[in-house]
Amino acid sequence: MSTALVWFKRDLRIRDHAPLAEAARFERALGLVIIEPEWLNSPECDPRHVAFMLQCASALRMQLSRLGMRLMLRVGTAVDVLDDVQREFSFSHLLSHEETGPGWSFARDRAVARWCVARGVRWMEWPQTGVVRRLGSRAGWSARWLQRMQACEAPQVPGFRAEDGPQPQDWPDLRELGLAVPAVSVPAGGERAAWATLESFLAGRGRDYRSAMSSPLSAAEGCSRLSAHLAFGTISLRCVHQATEACIATSQDRVLAHALSGFASRLRWHCHFMQKLEDQPDIEFRNLARSADGLRPGDGFHPGPPDQERLQAWCDGRTGFPMVDACMRQLRATGWLNFRMRAMLVSFAAYHLGLHWREPGLFLARQFLDFEAGIHWSQMQMQSGTTGINTLRIYSPGKQARDHDPLGLYIRRWVPEFGTKAYPSPIVDERQALAAAKKALYGLRQTPAAREEAQAIQQRHGSRKRHVPPTVAPRRVSAAPPPSQRSLF
Repeated sequence: MSTALVWFKRDLRIRDHAPLAEAARFERALGLVIIEPEWLNSPECDPRHVAFMLQCASALRMQLSRLGMRLMLRVGTAVDVLDDVQREFSFSHLLSHEETGPGWSFARDRAVARWCVARGVRWMEWPQTGVVRRLGSRAGWSARWLQRMQACEAPQVPGFRAEDGPQPQDWPDLRELGLAVPAVSVPAGGERAAWATLESFLAGRGRDYRSAMSSPLSAAEGCSRLSAHLAFGTISLRCVHQATEACIATSQDRVLAHALSGFASRLRWHCHFMQKLEDQPDIEFRNLARSADGLRPGDGFHPGPPDQERLQAWCDGRTGFPMVDACMRQLRATGWLNFRMRAMLVSFAAYHLGLHWREPGLFLARQFLDFEAGIHWSQMQMQSGTTGINTLRIYSPGKQARDHDPLGLYIRRWVPEFGTKAYPSPIVDERQALAAAKKALYGLRQTPAAREEAQAIQQRHGSRKRHVPPTVAPRRVSAAPPPSQRSLF
């Protein structure tokens, strides 16, 4: 009897889910979510992430139950959990989506691949984004992305035969997982919430997207707010792309259509940055431009450790720069911040405070509910000036406040003590700090070694839009997938 186990990872939905559609072809099928200690113990994980994931998984369990599939949630290392389930369910096929995550998740996938070969289980994987495994060249990547996004959704599943399978178990809560309950609220998770968020954006909330996205006063309402749902896969990027393009094509509101075209263009960048981590996993840990090694304390090449006092003041939102502090406090309280203010936080840490991006990046990863490793680490390096190819973006906190909070409403909301003795003085002299940073960065980029390295980085990771023959389509990977291009050093 053919049996399939659908391993749900960051794809907690039923619509446009290729592994789930494939499972319907089997005589018996079961769903599985694993809470892995490697994730819980990783420096990027925060209880708010786990709380949101549990919401999404609970909603998925109800959806699958209506289709006749049981969804199990187990806690443990992936290989150990698969071993236990195999003894209870004896599945012949493991079905899942590809994942481009932190280093621990790639090491996990390699261990699962070895386990499947040893147990005679066929592991089938499908792409769910525009990230291409074992990509030979960036030439034509944009055309490949578009081809995937325009492809038909995975077939909807009519239902499964009721399956006895392993005995159901109570799902753990945060305390049972050894985690503190988040002090901040976590937004509603699950596929229904994801679609409601998209539909409200397309129906009119996104009308001011282009003008609203930069200011923290207006971005919370004017941005799509889909990032956490995309990170946990409660809606597919393809569905978002196709729904957006359909709305642009049919909308009678020209202002809305123009705004949504700006949003559509940014969906392409989502996978562009994830592809960088897929192609070069060590950018999670090391400067993309090795010519930048030793530039700042804390990168492993500089003789000194990172300045802990400056780092802590930045993390606490007590730098003495009110726009920086307001943004950090909003992020800590809500788990979300608009892109421009995220970039300002990283720029300030790198250029004003002279911090290497790794420790600030780990702190931000824990705050961002929408943490996506490929986007996150690519952006940390881009905004810190260590990619070797991107324009150096140095944000002035004062200018950002004047441009995006001219009346001080945002600052007064999040830094109520501003203007009183309780508020600290600036932690650094801005002019001196920026002069030193610019001298170091611009001087570095003028060296022959840095210029030569930049050419190689541009060739490997740079964006370009040449045509490529349509040879890449959603595909399945056989039982023992060949090693990914990713490598842990």
